[in-house]
Amino acid sequence: MSFEIDVRKRLGDAEVALTLAAGDGATVLFGPSGVGKTSILKMVAGLLTPDQGRIVVDGVTLFGEGVNLPPEHRRAGYVFQEARLFPHLKVRANLLYGAGRDTSGFEERIGFLGIAHLLDRWPRSLSGGEAQRVAIGRALLSNPRFLLLDEPLASLDRPRREEIVRAIEHLRDAMRLPILMVTHDPDEAARIGTRVVRM
Repeated sequence: MSFEIDVRKRLGDAEVALTLAAGDGATVLFGPSGVGKTSILKMVAGLLTPDQGRIVVDGVTLFGEGVNLPPEHRRAGYVFQEARLFPHLKVRANLLYGAGRDTSGFEERIGFLGIAHLLDRWPRSLSGGEAQRVAIGRALLSNPRFLLLDEPLASLDRPRREEIVRAIEHLRDAMRLPILMVTHDPDEAARIGTRVVRM
């Protein structure tokens, strides 16, 4: 699967722009805070509309040439910096929300993420690493064509961070799920990225 991104967007006094062509694996957008990395992810997800350009994923035009697919039709799994779990739902219900009516693959996906023992817990009782693994599980259960990861390790301590890095590496190498990830950490970029794009 490939990402083809050529977009421009004015945000206040600044302009965010990126031209990128990337193949399989994990593409990491790397750079300091404030350069527009998250805005690029939001444009790919359909949460922010570019002023001009095009976004094509695996030959499917998401934006450009008169097309602007709504977010729910882009089949992107989006994992934010904070887990953003529903606090009023236990872990199982949070995961099933991502799955919708299709629960095939539920056991396999929670198994490799190591979260089966968390299913009956409330989000407030989870550690940062546990909550982020649940958030990744919810994104995977939506049956995405690709994953968008917005600084998923930024709020975690080192042991929890290692858990999530291993999960992302599994998604990249074993599940072969295309990933577009944002980070400002050079070590994360080097370890996870099949290619690193400096912004």
